[in-house]
Amino acid sequence: MGEHDDEELQRAFRMSLQSAPDAKRSKPRDNPGTAESPEASVRRIQRELRAAAAEQRRGALLGLTNLSSSQSVDTKGASTSSLASEPRTICKGTNRSEGPVSLRDAAEKMNPGKRRVEGNRQQLPITVAERLHTMVFGVQQVSREVLAQWCHQGFRFSPDQDTSLGLVQREGGPCGVLAPIQALVLKYLLFVFEDDTGSDQKGKAADASLPTKVGKGVHSEVLDSKLVFSHAQRTRALVYAIGETLWRAGGSKKATVAMLNIPAIYIDRNLKEEDQDEAVAKALEGVCLDSGKELHGLVRFCDVTSISSLHQQLQNLLPGFRSPMGALLLLFSALLSRGLDAVQADRDDPDQPLVTPPFGHASQEIVNLLLCGHAVPNVFDGNMDMGGGMCLKGIPTSVEVGFLTLLESLNLCKVGQHLKCPKWPIWVIGSESHYSILFAFTPTVQEESEFDNREMLVRQAFDAQDQSGGGGFITAEALQQILPDLNIEFSQDVLNTLCSSDIVVWNDLWQALLQLDKRKGGLKDSCNTLRRRQFDVYHFNGIAKTVPTIGNVSHQRPSLTKIEVSVPPKWTPDVVLAEEFKASGGDMSQEASDSGASRPEPAQHAPLVDCIRTRWQRATCHWAGDAPSIV
Repeated sequence: MGEHDDEELQRAFRMSLQSAPDAKRSKPRDNPGTAESPEASVRRIQRELRAAAAEQRRGALLGLTNLSSSQSVDTKGASTSSLASEPRTICKGTNRSEGPVSLRDAAEKMNPGKRRVEGNRQQLPITVAERLHTMVFGVQQVSREVLAQWCHQGFRFSPDQDTSLGLVQREGGPCGVLAPIQALVLKYLLFVFEDDTGSDQKGKAADASLPTKVGKGVHSEVLDSKLVFSHAQRTRALVYAIGETLWRAGGSKKATVAMLNIPAIYIDRNLKEEDQDEAVAKALEGVCLDSGKELHGLVRFCDVTSISSLHQQLQNLLPGFRSPMGALLLLFSALLSRGLDAVQADRDDPDQPLVTPPFGHASQEIVNLLLCGHAVPNVFDGNMDMGGGMCLKGIPTSVEVGFLTLLESLNLCKVGQHLKCPKWPIWVIGSESHYSILFAFTPTVQEESEFDNREMLVRQAFDAQDQSGGGGFITAEALQQILPDLNIEFSQDVLNTLCSSDIVVWNDLWQALLQLDKRKGGLKDSCNTLRRRQFDVYHFNGIAKTVPTIGNVSHQRPSLTKIEVSVPPKWTPDVVLAEEFKASGGDMSQEASDSGASRPEPAQHAPLVDCIRTRWQRATCHWAGDAPSIV
């Protein structure tokens, strides 16, 4: 208990020496039929809690007075009052937590878990608050536009049923915080139901027996039953997603949770979620975290050392994460969980702010911190020694959900296997200025087929003998060396053809393997076709955009698009793909078209397709409706 509780205790003691007056009650409303505002409800509950606490204190003290004149206590007969049955001495030096029931004790009876939230929360030292603010926003005065972006973004799910699995982004900038959490939310919605004991159960997407309403090429206007979740399911997934992120940042040993210093959040969890959010929004009106001093006054924190306690804390603190400060609270929590010194050690240039000027975008360090628990600036695997004592830091270990970026398709970076091949088929998609989500229902989209594995082995052996630096050819002598190792049995005629010159080109070898039976080490089967992999992925963009609805009424909602993906074998030569396209009718004449022959739909293109191709080379994509946007 704090000083305020001590003062109340003293007042209650003085009042206990007098005749006890009737306890104060909140004044009844003049018009009972009028709906009570959130602010009025909070004030009424506070008054009632104070009155109840005062009554209990007076009762406890009077019970102690009576006890002093009694020789014995019948504990069995005193079960109606826990304070009378277990009297506690109040004196200097006594642990305050062992004293009579306080206002917080009374509040906890209405709000289980509240005592753990308020009892453990601490204020950041002013030096830490200023350092944290500088790390996020920089030394220079941050613009009001950037502050507005980051101080008005919480974790709120879309109210639209078609996109209800997704978090809505209202402002530019914080998408680098929302997207990694959204990816983990999908993990817990689609694949994993994990309880606090660590046992995993299959999620919704893992149940192949679930019916689906999605047809070919469907867009988000048609629902898939696997993509519709209850409020309770989404809330639990959000709690577990945030918990996993903070626990990983804390080295799986601890986590630090940042919270708003607004008691109204924690007073009555029986209030409707909308009323809670309205009360918090009212309290945050005019708040602008433009300095470390402001952060010092607004933010509190608590440390937890078990994942179950972390989940409980986050459940109690959800109104704060839903609030306009939610994205910043998550970022502060992750940085504090990792440790400010460790975060700076992770970075290649710790002098730069994590929120990049002038537009306020989340840096790659923020995204990586939330994905892998380390605030490293690069996306390749491990560290890269540049010599001269310089080392560039990348992703140190495998991850649960991954990352793909348009910048790789532009040859501006190279995403490593840790991020490209995560445990679950969920990826954060990065563009020049925004982050969105790509996901699939089944982990098998990441598995290589038997054909792909065989092809990869042949290509690796071929490349090992390629002395041209990647030119795609080897000597005839080198071919004779690798064939026995690969158990490939070409006829003498085929060998003579391949070795008719001094070099063997990969395209010629690959064509010959397609004609050689699998039993002899080739790639030919009864179908004698390119073994394209076919699967569906979904793209979610949380940025709220205006869309028309029934009755010419417009509203804002995110976008969700189903994409059909077709992937040829990895090392298929381009000429083979072109011949396959012709054979399938891709260049049918007008005469053939007029005759009624079916014509395959042409592949569609958008920047997202370039991102997909960094994971599945030369994939072709189809979707219905507008092209999926990654900006």
